[in-house]
Amino acid sequence: MLNRFLALILLLIFSPIFLIVALAIFIEDGLPFFFTQKRVGINYTFFHIYKFRSMKKDTPNVATHLLSNPAQYLLKIGGLLRKLSLDELPNLINIIKGEMVFVGPRPALYNQDDLMALRIAAGIDKLKPGITGWAQINGRDDISIEAKVALEKEYLAKKSFLFDIKILIKTFTTVLFSKGVSH
Repeated sequence: MLNRFLALILLLIFSPIFLIVALAIFIEDGLPFFFTQKRVGINYTFFHIYKFRSMKKDTPNVATHLLSNPAQYLLKIGGLLRKLSLDELPNLINIIKGEMVFVGPRPALYNQDDLMALRIAAGIDKLKPGITGWAQINGRDDISIEAKVALEKEYLAKKSFLFDIKILIKTFTTVLFSKGVSH
């Protein structure tokens, strides 16, 4: 309940940024300004995640690292959105809907069976996905899925309110310096 309340407050506070980003996307590439994608939630259920669209409309619906030349699909504003993680701001809607929390494992794509098999084996699938997480601040795009799951398993073992606060604080410094962002 606290996650939902805080997400609603943040959505109101960041509404001017939402409007500016939506307008910039619209001017560059038209509607829609949100990108929705099927993701894996708690207990291997599915939901649609909301993000600001950082890629052109004709981009194949796969993980960015699977594209042969991701830069050709990136919007001009897309690089900035990704660098500052502003494309993730609409995840607040997912928190309000109860599909995500602030801290947890990043939700896998619906077709990332290799990642999900490792998460199920480690018990990570029992956690609600988050906007940020222990793996996010310890490598993000730069680590293997095995390393990611090992960090998520460590998070599961250490999970507490204070640990979540530590992760949230560290997230801001990680985003500020764009640490671990490959695409």
